[in-house]
Amino acid sequence: SRLKTVTCNVAEKSLKHNIERRFEIPSSTTGISDGSFEMGNLLVITVVSYFGAKFHRPKIIGTGVLLMGVGTLLMALPHFIMSHTVQQLVSGNIKIPNRAHYMGCIGCLKEEAESSPMWVIVLFGNILRGIGEASIGPLGMSFIDDCARPENAFYIGCLHTLGVIGPIFGYSLGSLCAILYVDIGLVNQGDMTITPQNSHWVGAWWLGYVVAGLLTLLAGLLTLLAALPLWFLPRALPENPQTSKLDHPSNQHKHTLSITEIAKDFGPSLKCLLTNGIYLLYLVYSVLAFNAFTIVITYTPKYLEQQFGQITSIPSVALGMFLSGWIMKRFKRSLLGSTRLMFFSSVTSLVFTIPYFALSCENIDVAGVTVPYQGYCFISNYTHLINFIASWKIYTFCPFNLPIFQIACPT
Repeated sequence: SRLKTVTCNVAEKSLKHNIERRFEIPSSTTGISDGSFEMGNLLVITVVSYFGAKFHRPKIIGTGVLLMGVGTLLMALPHFIMSHTVQQLVSGNIKIPNRAHYMGCIGCLKEEAESSPMWVIVLFGNILRGIGEASIGPLGMSFIDDCARPENAFYIGCLHTLGVIGPIFGYSLGSLCAILYVDIGLVNQGDMTITPQNSHWVGAWWLGYVVAGLLTLLAGLLTLLAALPLWFLPRALPENPQTSKLDHPSNQHKHTLSITEIAKDFGPSLKCLLTNGIYLLYLVYSVLAFNAFTIVITYTPKYLEQQFGQITSIPSVALGMFLSGWIMKRFKRSLLGSTRLMFFSSVTSLVFTIPYFALSCENIDVAGVTVPYQGYCFISNYTHLINFIASWKIYTFCPFNLPIFQIACPT
């Protein structure tokens, strides 16, 4: 469940640009959709983490996994209820006035001019995923911690390892989906006249959700194989004889507490946390660190695509994760050494990020916007002068592989 959660989150971010193209929505709208996971998570995580710890945690975790599976498949639903093709590109012949011959060209048949409201389904599906995930992190970790030996951090380490492996699968899944056309199975990709590097390309954004959803509703059969067993687990695993029976957390809930009794302790517990200076400092650091990380994994793929013409979801982050794990194992860094490594990597990342403000490519010319309608088009190694007439709404017939113009289709 942990692996699937992180995989789906990263795959969604790496396919962000394809979602924008499919629904014809701006980045600000996809930002809201992308952040809806955290919105749903924040709605319930405080209540779930506090009150859930007092009840049957495995059952609550299992219910959360089921919600995540339903939410993930819901996010892919718009692809199956919308029209199959937003934009079709075909070869054809268009006659140019005052010419004795016809010119092979690429034309546009249809393109939706308005954004599709179907992105709201993705929004609600992501919120449902966030609500379901609220139980996995805090309750799952505390359940393992309570039932393992105090000195044995292996199980907690496994949980965090899955969180690290998740982005690797997520970026890889995003890369695969980005190079597959959105209507895979309905269109012969070998006959396509454009490539994934073209700005008109729409990747199979929905496929990542289907794969991740089936990992949950195959974690719905793997969630009924990942959730149902959790429902039948005891409230606490058998006590470890090496731990004190008085101090073991499972003994704190031998008797059932009412909701009122549990709620009475919520205020004092919250006050205790908010008056702990070290905890607050770590909390501020975590907020800043996760904010920076989220921005990087959300917008870096789109930046690479728009500025440098690269396919989205280049999984270089996976290399960094493998490298950091190798460094920790090879040099056996202590807690202080790990902190220094984090500081060094953060400063290095900042240094390499600053040039982003200066490195950019020139904007592509748009007929009638940045250049006049009259222009040259290079075809078959010789030059034709084409009069672009605004009333015809014919912008350019240049092949897609020429960098002079980007095809602009009429609405």
